[in-house]
Amino acid sequence: MAFNHLPAGAHDAFGPLSRTPVTHSVPMANTHRPGRHTPPADSRPTPGTVLDRLSRGPSRAARITHTEHLPPREGRHAVWPDRIRTDVVAAIQAAGIGHPWEHQAAAAEHALDGESVVVATGTASGKSLAYLAPVLSALADGAQAPNGRGTTALYLAPTKALAADQRRAVRELAAPLGNAVRPAVYDGDTPVEEREWVRQYANYVLTNPDMLHRGILPAHPRWASFLRALRYVVIDECHTYRGVFGSHVAQVLRRLRRLCARYGSDPVFLLASATASDPAAAASRLTGVPVIEITDDASPRGEVVFALWEPPLLTDLRGEKGAPVRRTATAETADLLTDLVVQGVRTVAFVRSRRGAELISVIAQERLAEVDRSLPRRVAAYRGGYLPEERRALERALHSGELLGLAATTALELGVDVAGLDAVLITGYPGTRASLWQQAGRAGRSGQGALAVLIARDDPLDTYLVHHPEALFRRPVEATVLDPDNPYVLAPHLCAAAAELPLTDADLELFGPATDDLLPQLEAAKLLRRRATAWHWTRRERASDLTDIRGGGGRPVQIVEASTGRLLGTVDESAAHTAVHDGAVHLHQGRTYLVKHLDLEDAAALVEEADPPFSTTARDTTSISILETDTEIPWGAARLCYGSVEVTNQVVSYLRRKLITGEVLGEAKLDLPPRTLRTRAVWWTVTEDQLDEARINPEILGGALHAAEHASIGLLPLFATCDRWDIGGVSVPLHPDTLLPTVFVYDGHPGGAGFAERAFHTARAWLTATRDAIAACECEAGCPSCIQSPKCGNGNDPLHKRGAIRLLTRLLSEPPQPSPA
Repeated sequence: MAFNHLPAGAHDAFGPLSRTPVTHSVPMANTHRPGRHTPPADSRPTPGTVLDRLSRGPSRAARITHTEHLPPREGRHAVWPDRIRTDVVAAIQAAGIGHPWEHQAAAAEHALDGESVVVATGTASGKSLAYLAPVLSALADGAQAPNGRGTTALYLAPTKALAADQRRAVRELAAPLGNAVRPAVYDGDTPVEEREWVRQYANYVLTNPDMLHRGILPAHPRWASFLRALRYVVIDECHTYRGVFGSHVAQVLRRLRRLCARYGSDPVFLLASATASDPAAAASRLTGVPVIEITDDASPRGEVVFALWEPPLLTDLRGEKGAPVRRTATAETADLLTDLVVQGVRTVAFVRSRRGAELISVIAQERLAEVDRSLPRRVAAYRGGYLPEERRALERALHSGELLGLAATTALELGVDVAGLDAVLITGYPGTRASLWQQAGRAGRSGQGALAVLIARDDPLDTYLVHHPEALFRRPVEATVLDPDNPYVLAPHLCAAAAELPLTDADLELFGPATDDLLPQLEAAKLLRRRATAWHWTRRERASDLTDIRGGGGRPVQIVEASTGRLLGTVDESAAHTAVHDGAVHLHQGRTYLVKHLDLEDAAALVEEADPPFSTTARDTTSISILETDTEIPWGAARLCYGSVEVTNQVVSYLRRKLITGEVLGEAKLDLPPRTLRTRAVWWTVTEDQLDEARINPEILGGALHAAEHASIGLLPLFATCDRWDIGGVSVPLHPDTLLPTVFVYDGHPGGAGFAERAFHTARAWLTATRDAIAACECEAGCPSCIQSPKCGNGNDPLHKRGAIRLLTRLLSEPPQPSPA
């Protein structure tokens, strides 16, 4: 029997306007209702004061496991390069920015020299202005050209909201330049009647990689004048382009460079990133060109108080297999958000799932109604999947101050620029330290002090982090992992490139060394055909439709209200089996719906409004087979391997769980087709002798392996830029391909994403942290904080905590030979 764990299918504008040096007694902004005056600065509560109020009472105080105080920092000024136009400098000064920070001026200098550059500094450090100054200057210069369109620039953002917000900011900044700068958003929400104007007249086009892939590059003849004049390509929040998504974006950018060369341009890439490890190398992998990095942050920062918060154990409840139950991070965050709103503290609560964001907002609204009937309307949810008009309304409410509390997914982490936030609640570790600091940085964005609170989920990694703060505050952020040579990524982009312009031998180097092997395979599949000296696309359909660059694959499933036919939203096809199966609970805009039927053929889920007292969690079964072993090294008598595997998964049932407590109320069967995934995995085996030495008998072997698998998946995000939902695992007491007890951890994306390879190279440190996390948990036989998983396809059965500790201790008693780097 195999035991498995399946993966799930801020931006700053210009920097602080005030250039007054920050002192150590920086107060927090006190959010007020529209129309009221802001209280004097000395009357606003400090971050420490707000945290003290949140933690009043012995039970609350015990939940704070660590508090980190980051002192304020003064800024270092510079002057703009003299090649920046004087009217652009004047426009910047009119916006209240007298002088740039040193890193802004340095980035502008490189851009003017024609050198691609990545600015990797903290949130609210003014990265946008670092690239906007040279871009606006170039656009204004081009506007003076007597003939032709003039210079153009392209801006890429990972979300529509960020592009829309940047347009607003650019329009305000460039207003004194008149018609010299013509910014326009071009994405799926752009009305058809506006698109032709954008193509012909806009000189600063803001879009996203998806629209570049599906809408702009395939229609490049209609964009010829824009591409011919393209001087700069801005890539905002480039640290988000990791894993499979990042690999797809890397190939989209290579297609863009190829078409630009065809039209006679060679744009400079200007990238903005959160603080990252080796940002120049990551930016070069992404763009395919040499990139200079700027990492010395010269901007000021207010005081930051960062608290780690662990919800308490519930003494009157027991979970699966009698395990102790900890209060959910969702319920804890809803309480904290309620308390902060009552205090008048403007807060965003980041939540990992769409459903969690909806649930937190609903709970907070209900509790606020008991305090003041006017307060519930000042709290809302913000997530992907909303219709465009819903997103825009929420963004306007944030800008106006109408909203005081918001429960948001990462759609807001990289979305609109919200100045004046006082506090950020982070519901569960977001997967990487880079993302953690990005979310925390959304507060205090005008130079005032800020409070950030990480609320731990009942999860091995979260539990480990709140008790090992050095892992968050004393380690550098992760390097960005992406693999543009992944054949599952590269192949569809070769087809798309051939459809745009026939592929010649001169193009092959641009797309990487794997191209030579893939072209014959694409020809055999009758997707490409070689004629004379070039490869041509052979089909009538659009080649760009071969792949979804977000890695989901397939068309989105529409969520439709059965009684009215109203479209509520969408869900990725890859997540449909687990999110909108028959009987699933679906939340949307604070309303609860039950899925009546999932129609896979028509990609639609029919729902009806309901008020069930439970949530639902899908269960699945998984099997895995080894296709090819790339690398295999001895680990004592054990073996550590990395290679290609095929994973077969099927959602078979779902659990109904009581709201707030998570108590299981029942299980219902499902009849859904299996899915197969070819991907990359790391796996390790153990021998009979090692099992004997670890005192692992056949009765507990399955539970020991299963527990080690769950915990290792939970800890891998500390060592690779992945989220635990990006990876899956299978443990087998006797695997038919290895003929030994084996634990697999695999990338949850076709062709792999680089996470399993990173696990292979850090295996000793990774599995040591896994063993330590299990051993440190206070529970007796295993719980969600160490070895239980809410996504386990086998209902967390069997699991053997002590067996897992002994097994990993025996494995770690000898180093891998040779040890992975």
